[in-house]
Amino acid sequence: MTKNEIADALTEIGTLLDLKGENPFKVRAYQSGARVLEALEETELARLIAADELESVKGIGEALAQKIGELHATGKLEFLEKLRASVAPGLVEMLQVPGLGPKKIKALHDKLGIADLGALAAACRDGRVAALEGFGEKTQEKILAGIANREAYGKRHLWWEAWEVAQPIVAGLRALPGVTHAEAAGSLRRGLETVGDLDFIVAARDVVPVVDWFTTQPGGKEVTAKGETKASVRFASGLQADLRLVPAEQFVFALHHFTGSKDHNVQMRQRALARGLRLSEWGLAADDGPDDGGKTVEGGAVSVTAAARPATVKAKVAQTAAQDRVMVRNEEDLFRKLGLHFVPPELREGIGEIETAEQGELPRLVEAGDLRGAFHNHTTASDGRNTLAEMVAAAEALGWEYLGIADHSKASFQANGLSEERLLAQVKEIQELNASQRFKTHVFAGTECDILADGRLDFPADVLAQLDYTVVSVHNAFAQDEAKMTARVIKAIEQPHVTMLGHLTGRLLLRREGYKVDAAKVIDAAIANGVIIELNASPWRLDMDWRLWRKAAEKGLLTSINPDAHETAGLEHVRAGINAARKGWLRKEQVLNTRPKAQVAKYFAAKRG
Repeated sequence: MTKNEIADALTEIGTLLDLKGENPFKVRAYQSGARVLEALEETELARLIAADELESVKGIGEALAQKIGELHATGKLEFLEKLRASVAPGLVEMLQVPGLGPKKIKALHDKLGIADLGALAAACRDGRVAALEGFGEKTQEKILAGIANREAYGKRHLWWEAWEVAQPIVAGLRALPGVTHAEAAGSLRRGLETVGDLDFIVAARDVVPVVDWFTTQPGGKEVTAKGETKASVRFASGLQADLRLVPAEQFVFALHHFTGSKDHNVQMRQRALARGLRLSEWGLAADDGPDDGGKTVEGGAVSVTAAARPATVKAKVAQTAAQDRVMVRNEEDLFRKLGLHFVPPELREGIGEIETAEQGELPRLVEAGDLRGAFHNHTTASDGRNTLAEMVAAAEALGWEYLGIADHSKASFQANGLSEERLLAQVKEIQELNASQRFKTHVFAGTECDILADGRLDFPADVLAQLDYTVVSVHNAFAQDEAKMTARVIKAIEQPHVTMLGHLTGRLLLRREGYKVDAAKVIDAAIANGVIIELNASPWRLDMDWRLWRKAAEKGLLTSINPDAHETAGLEHVRAGINAARKGWLRKEQVLNTRPKAQVAKYFAAKRG
C-alpha cells in the first residue's frame, strides 16, 4: 500500500471507531496518525518501516506502527476487516448525508434504532429526529434535503469517474480481433460534468466475441441486455454501459448521432434536409420523400413527431443505404458534406455551434497539451496529502513548467489553514527549493486566502505582498443571501494583491448546490479589477460552470484551469477542466496557465504592483 492508501485506512478506522462510540482519544490517535503519515514522503515512510524506526515519528506509537507496517507489507489489516464487519453498512452510508457525522449517527442509531437511510428518512418525516436532543427542526430539514439530493443525484455520475470506467473498456474493445472502430459517445464524449450512462459504438467483423467480452467486464454487477447488436452492463456504482454494434460504413453516423445532444442532432437533421439529404444514425442519403421526417433522437431514444411509420423508416433506410448513400470517411467529412467546419464533440449542444461552424468562426479550443502548469494546489502544510517535494515531482512527471502552491489560510481551521508565520515559512521553503534546482519545474508561492463573511481577507496586504499570487475563496457562511454574498465576493476581489477567485459558487457536484451569488456582477467586477476567475478542475466542482464562460471570455475575462489538487494524483484532474473550458468555447490565449513561466511571472509581478 502507498502512504495515502494507508492514511485512508487509518482514517476509516477512526471513523468506524467513532461510529461505535469508542474512546475519543483512541479515535483521534488514528486520525492524527493519518495526518502524520500524509506529511511523510513516500520514500521516508519506506525507510522508517525498513529500519523499524516508525515509532520514532511523533504521533505514531507502537500499536499504530505495527498496523501501518502490516498495511504497507500486505495491503490488508485483520483489525480493520473485523471492525468493518462490526458496523452496519447503512451507518457508513449515512455519513454521505451533509451535516451528519459519526457522533450524530451513533445517537440516531442508539436512541431511535436507525440503521440505514430509509429508516432515517422515515424518522425525519414523522418528526422523531427533530425531537432528539442536539438535533431540532432545522437539522431534520437539512437531513431530509440531503437524502432527497442524494436520491436525485444517484442517477448521475461524475464525468471523471465515468471516464475512468470507460477508458479501459475502449482500449479493450479496440484490441479485440475484428474490431475496426470503437469509441465512447454520449455525454461522456461531450465532456458534460456529470454522466447518466456510458455509450460505446463499435464496428466489428464478428460481433459475438465483442458482446461476450463486453458483458464480462470487471466490476460488472448485472448484464441487463445481451443481443447481436446491443448489450448493456450495470456496474456496482449504478453506472450503466451500453454497447451498440454497427456495420463499419455506419460507424461515423452512429458515433455522431449518439454523441450530440437532442438539439444538436435535430439541427443537423434539418441542415441535411435543407440540402436535399437525409441524416440519421444509419447514414446520410439523398432525401426522396417525407416518410421519416419528424423523427427526433437523443442517445438512441426515438420519437415520431409526424405521421411517420417506423417500419417504413427502417425499410427506407435499408434501401437508401444501398442505393443513395453519401459516403463519408470520418466526422470531419460528415460536417464537410453539410457545408460546415468540424464541430468538436464538446460543442455539440445545439447552442449556436452549427451557425458558427457555417461561418467558419469556431474557435481553436484549448487542449490538454497547451497547459504548462496550474496554481491552485495544496500540500501537507494544510490539508493536502503529499509534501511540497512530492507535488513538484508529480508536476515534473507531467511535463509541467511550473506549479503553484496555494495552501489554505488560518480561517480554514478545519483544513489546517496556515498562520502568517507558517505561510511565510512555506514561502522561504519554496524559494530554497527553487534555488536548489532539484526540480526542473518552478514553484510559485501562493495562498488560498479565505474571504471572510464581511468580505475582508484572512491575511493582511503586507503578507500577501510577499507572495507570487493570491487565490481568494469562500469557505464558510454559505447561507448568506445572494446580494450579501455577491457584495462579499466583489469586496474581496477589489483588494490589492488578489490574483484570482477560486471556485465561484462553492458547489460540490452531486452533493451540494453552490451558494447564491450573482455571477454576472462578479464577472464584471473581476474584469474591472484584472482578477482571474479560475475554472476549478476538480471533478467534484468544475466551477465556474462552463455555460458562463463563452460570454465571460468574450468580455475579456481571463481564467486559469486549476485542479485544486490535494494529492499528486489530483493534478491530473486538469483533464476534466479542459473539458469544461472547451465546452465554454475557451481558446488557449484566454487561459493563463497556457503561458510560459516568464510570462506568468511577469503577470503576477504586475498584479502585485
